[in-house]
Amino acid sequence: MSDTTRGGDIAPLQSYDEAVEWINGLIPFGIRPGLERIEQLMSKLGDPQRHLKFIHIAGTNGKGSTCAFLTSVLMKCGYGVGTFTSPYITRFTNRFQFNGTDIPDETLVSLANRLYPLVKEIADSELGSPTMFEVSTALAILYYATVSFPDVVVWETGLGGRMDVTNIVNPIVSVITNVGYDHTDILGDTLEQIAREKAGIIKPGVPVVSCVSQPEAIQVIRETASKQGATLYLAGEQFTYERLNGDETGQTFSFAGPFRHMEIDITLLGEHQCSNAAGAMMALEVLRQYMAFVLDDEELLEGFRQAAWAGRLEQVSTSPRIVLDGAHNPEGAQTLAKSLPQVYSYKKLVLMMGMLSNKHHEAYLQHILPLVDTLILTEPNFRRKMNAADLAHLVEKLRPSYAKTHLKIIVEGDWKKALGLLQSHTEAEDLGVVSGTLYLIADVRATLMYQTDSEKGW
Repeated sequence: MSDTTRGGDIAPLQSYDEAVEWINGLIPFGIRPGLERIEQLMSKLGDPQRHLKFIHIAGTNGKGSTCAFLTSVLMKCGYGVGTFTSPYITRFTNRFQFNGTDIPDETLVSLANRLYPLVKEIADSELGSPTMFEVSTALAILYYATVSFPDVVVWETGLGGRMDVTNIVNPIVSVITNVGYDHTDILGDTLEQIAREKAGIIKPGVPVVSCVSQPEAIQVIRETASKQGATLYLAGEQFTYERLNGDETGQTFSFAGPFRHMEIDITLLGEHQCSNAAGAMMALEVLRQYMAFVLDDEELLEGFRQAAWAGRLEQVSTSPRIVLDGAHNPEGAQTLAKSLPQVYSYKKLVLMMGMLSNKHHEAYLQHILPLVDTLILTEPNFRRKMNAADLAHLVEKLRPSYAKTHLKIIVEGDWKKALGLLQSHTEAEDLGVVSGTLYLIADVRATLMYQTDSEKGW
């Protein structure tokens, strides 16, 4: 790796650690919805995003899994695929992938050095400093447009859609997985308001696929698509899907779209993954039918079968059986509560959970408490963690209405000790589950899979 920039000056960032520290050092600038800074940054670079083909994905839950399906199928069918996702649960480089492989450390450093002086210029202007996510997004665009040159980029929104930084791109197809109550402090506290933010990724004339189910959210998406002259493919209308069977190793669903019917096998678990896969399949059908993508049936089906996504109903231990699931909002909890008895057989359910302090935990607990026999409350190793004792107070309040009469509650703020308790309380016929914020999932996963150099972050 060169210690100099193109102009011969000494590069400000000399190592991977320095580059990541610089980008994460922008976190205090927070989440600042709006596109002015990223537009300025891209303009200074010659708008490289215009040379790329994007599949833009928004939604409350299921974005990451949908990205995984799309990436796996397109790669299997011979396409070069960039995948930009967040948060990351193993390493900062996870968010920038090309053909399933993280950006090389030296490339990240080189691109960060290209951005460094431009970020400083904008920081010194009336716009103020670009945020961590804005710089990460710019770095992703640079990586794909100037280094790896994928045929298509699977592009996940960070938060919302309309004012999200990723909305700087003009995609070839947009996908809105679903709408639920998350980030209500920024996106609004009604389904219509949240749907309006997600629908902000719908661009003039660009087809949009959605698995949204609530009538009020559907109406917003339908109206936005109509206003933009964008063809809408809606689950339950233009395409349908039905789960046919499944167990702990995978499941099969039928897909019926405007162009053909198929049975598709996936290894990602839970009925909600059939919805995510069906949305991905409809998007792929649009690419195949209208954009001349060559997607051979055999390779397409194998791509769906091979798709994997960490921390979503992922079994990481067999003795005792421990499953990780990053459900952290009411819709995620509802899905998890439905999936656990559907997918697994167990005598008792032992659940360990830790949360951030800015979520709708009451609604989350209403969904999950009826299933739990032993509840272990802990705290993620993250600056915005919720105190385990406060979480316990909330559980006690809901206990009479929602919990099993014999529910055992254990409060252990240290997540490592809590994990030990989960392991000791989960007997051979039981199921241990770790749920809540992905910051907790990341640490638990790294520990159980012996990943000593694990990082995590948004």
